[in-house]
Amino acid sequence: MPPLFKGDYMKPIGLYIHIPFCNGKCPYCDFYSVTPQCDTVEKYVNALCREIDKTNGIYDTVYFGGGTPSLIGSDNIAKIMSYIRRTENCEATLECNPSDTGAVDSDFDFKKIAQSGINRISMGLQSADNKERSVLGRRGGCEDVKRAVTRARNAGIDNISLDLMLGIPGQTAESLKESIRFCKEMKAKHISAYILKIEEGTPFYAKKDTLSLPGEDETCDLYLTAVDELENAGYKQYEISNFSCEEFESRHNLRYWRSEEYLGIGASAHSFVDGKRFYYERSIDNFINGTPPAYDGEGGDEEEYIMLALRLTEGLIFKNFKNRFGHSLPENIFSKADTLQKHGLIKIDGKSISLTVKGFLVSNSVISSLI
Repeated sequence: MPPLFKGDYMKPIGLYIHIPFCNGKCPYCDFYSVTPQCDTVEKYVNALCREIDKTNGIYDTVYFGGGTPSLIGSDNIAKIMSYIRRTENCEATLECNPSDTGAVDSDFDFKKIAQSGINRISMGLQSADNKERSVLGRRGGCEDVKRAVTRARNAGIDNISLDLMLGIPGQTAESLKESIRFCKEMKAKHISAYILKIEEGTPFYAKKDTLSLPGEDETCDLYLTAVDELENAGYKQYEISNFSCEEFESRHNLRYWRSEEYLGIGASAHSFVDGKRFYYERSIDNFINGTPPAYDGEGGDEEEYIMLALRLTEGLIFKNFKNRFGHSLPENIFSKADTLQKHGLIKIDGKSISLTVKGFLVSNSVISSLI
């Protein structure tokens, strides 16, 4: 069991809550999720409250991920939030499906969740082109997104993040630019722009040979287009796939990339506490029945720290590395970085090593060659 469950761990950390319910699984998604049943949702919410209460932790970031967290309803979100001890400036994010929360007849109450402490919303736009949304299995259209954003903002939640996807079947540079223009018009504070990855076991994987996916070079061009267009629209890149207005970076996700501590609660959720990793099984029944998280080994070593830090545009900061591990960055890292810098993949200055935009395109290879 994580030390946090002892009830004597008072340092503020992050809290991730997994809501594994979806009305329908998108063809590219491989996250753990199931179709909700009324009694199962109630039991699951009660189990979340039980486990949160058991930790006695205090949190300065909270993130409801899924699945589709908004699917359990505003009353249940508010109930779970009432069990969470939060710092005064806690960032509390809820992932929402705009086709549910933005539907004309939606009864989702943004005011109720705002009063409960939710102050940040993340919505899966994926594309402002309704044909591209349809290919991705997204229900509803851009009008639903507009209504959901307006409802959240009217409830006092102005910190809104929209997800975009790159490399969608049939996507062009112009349709991508239109999606970015839409995000700007919605006055989103944060944009996540992910390259579509065809995961094994998904419907897209089963028919990958018949999908009209952009080629590798085209996908790279779409990524570079996204970086340029988002920067021109006022969004600063701070991580491989994340862009924000000034001071609107996702504080919770920065925890992951800076190897900071977080507790994950819910079926399939992972934790990183006191240098150790834990996880709950991918089973709603086991979670409801109180099966404790399993130990998943040590975490946060030098190699992992370097790998995660290099996902950020700030890169691997030498001072932070030394403060954490008690010694300077190994010299062999610098010699490898010199070679990569000559190829335009890395930047080195007196304070840090960071990847260039070109380096981000091949980040796995670049980071592997360094460590």
